[in-house]
Amino acid sequence: MTELDQLRQLAGRVLDEVERAVVGKRGPLELILLGLLADGHVLLDDYPGLAKTLIARSFAQVTSLRFARVQFTPDLMPSDVTGSSIYNQRSGDFEFRPGPVFTNLLLGDEINRSPPKTQAALLEAMQERQVTIDGVTRSLERPFLVVATQNPIEFEGTYPLPEAQLDRFLLRLSVGYPSAEAEWRMLERRLERATDEVELAQVATPADVLAMQRAIEQVHVASSVGRYIVELVSATRASPRVQVGSSPRGSLALMKVARAKAALAGRDFVTPEDVKAVAVPTLAHRLILRPELWVRRVRTEDVVAELLEQVPTPPPEAEPAPLRARQGG
Repeated sequence: MTELDQLRQLAGRVLDEVERAVVGKRGPLELILLGLLADGHVLLDDYPGLAKTLIARSFAQVTSLRFARVQFTPDLMPSDVTGSSIYNQRSGDFEFRPGPVFTNLLLGDEINRSPPKTQAALLEAMQERQVTIDGVTRSLERPFLVVATQNPIEFEGTYPLPEAQLDRFLLRLSVGYPSAEAEWRMLERRLERATDEVELAQVATPADVLAMQRAIEQVHVASSVGRYIVELVSATRASPRVQVGSSPRGSLALMKVARAKAALAGRDFVTPEDVKAVAVPTLAHRLILRPELWVRRVRTEDVVAELLEQVPTPPPEAEPAPLRARQGG
């Protein structure tokens, strides 16, 4: 059995176990797992009560990752996230007390409720996997994943994430309301348990997560598919509806998520359909529309979906022999 076969089987068990707690949301759960496999961060942008916190905690439980939660509020300081040096009277010296960012899976709840200074405290951790405090740089233990949430309908007392920080998220997605059947199954399971808490089995370890991330590097990307990714991202910059298109970081992100998507499907090569399946959650939050489109309620997701229809898809028969793509930054 190859490493990719092991990845597919283990990832399937992880999803099955998490779905015991989050009923009827296989699609969003798979996207979050893709973010974990691609070693990226995920932004959940949805209404309250749709299991965003439960999803993050469930993934941590099932994969045995250390979990920490930060409730972002207007008075939250950067040191409340990263940690700080405290004077120890007994030793007569300063000692560092790590903040919640020193974990494997960090849930940043309602991240847009904190001022930009506190939001920026996460930038170095998300991009460099390290924090610098009092001139000392401390590395974060791998794997390190940030799952942040925000409410799309509340704007009073919030600080919208700047584009520079939005770009650090590999994926942005919504969970959505469950179907009536899924919601009833959720109620049935609650009645059977006779408790609010859901006991989930640990089906993977942090070492397994790192191994799955390494296995993604075995997924090949043909040059035709790579050029398709480049053309798709370039189209976001040329669109007359877009003021600022995706940067090359978006191209790298799209390739990484598409490779994870292919691996989850049991393939060692990426197809154009893999790219299309993850393009919207990977690229939409990296675009800035022209101001006149805001009043017309045009969404960046709609623009990416239109570009998927416009950019020619490379035919499979025209693809050359697949090339092993190098890891993106």
